[in-house]
Amino acid sequence: MIRLGLQIPNFTYPGVSDGELFESVAGVAAAAELNGFDSIWVMDHFYQLPMLGQPDANMLESYTLLGGLAARTTTARLGTLVTGVTYRNPAILAKEVTTLDVISSGRAVLGIGAAWFDVEHAGLGVNFPPVGERMDRLEEALQICRAMFRDERPTFAGRYYQVTDAINQPAPVQPGGPPILIGGQGEKRTLKLAAIYADALNLTSGRDEIPHKVSVLAAHCAAVGRDPASINVSWLASAVVGSTPAEALAVRDDMMRARGVDWSALDSATRDMLSARILVGTPDEIAESVMAAMAGGLDGIILNFPANGADADAVCSAGRAIRKSLDS
Repeated sequence: MIRLGLQIPNFTYPGVSDGELFESVAGVAAAAELNGFDSIWVMDHFYQLPMLGQPDANMLESYTLLGGLAARTTTARLGTLVTGVTYRNPAILAKEVTTLDVISSGRAVLGIGAAWFDVEHAGLGVNFPPVGERMDRLEEALQICRAMFRDERPTFAGRYYQVTDAINQPAPVQPGGPPILIGGQGEKRTLKLAAIYADALNLTSGRDEIPHKVSVLAAHCAAVGRDPASINVSWLASAVVGSTPAEALAVRDDMMRARGVDWSALDSATRDMLSARILVGTPDEIAESVMAAMAGGLDGIILNFPANGADADAVCSAGRAIRKSLDS
């Protein structure tokens, strides 16, 4: 399902006014689709995340944006990475994703997770329960969404959510409904829920942790009698691209400095943690890093470009190099 995805998490484009913003984002998405990326993803957040910018930086609402991108793309799958279960009633969420599937002629994916960004919950007045409750809510939401995608008109009485003969018309274009992708890395609950309910799993762990996470997923699949090969496993990473290795490192250092972080002053543990999640280099070097990560048991990778995301040429050059390696 996913081999190479592009996540667009940042909507601060140099020299672009708010009125021009959507056209710029759509331009990057459309160009990426033509240059190796098979899916386009946006964050389901309302405030910008700490490592990407200040809380009041531009942030577009995810499903409105995806509907617009559906009209500007033709083949790429479209989804959130990932919807926080706390933000929407799951039956309404199923309706939103179904509508995206209809608009996009069958390209929607439901990306969903337990939510984590407490700052925006507090700021916007959204309840942020403890993690155990959020995971319980996620499991109930998965059951409701899956049943509605399948036009089962479910009646469900959970602890947190209830629906009665829930209608979902028009039905999704994709038979059986949009694929369900769970995002995260928790071994006890997240990977178990993926084994039971998901068509895809997106890992947010470090590169070195991938083989272990894949083995934990396989164990959960064995426990429920499922073939782990039936779950598309991808990894979310950042990429910083330069025309030379030295330029790429300089771009990374400038990016970190803009966020108040001096790369050279970081302790080794923090530097290793970030290096396990940020691929830095020329397009060909990025492709080599992707292939090394894939060898850990992945089916695909989803990249964001925190320093180059507004530069369609940089995104596309990386996309072409990675796709060439994936297809060789």
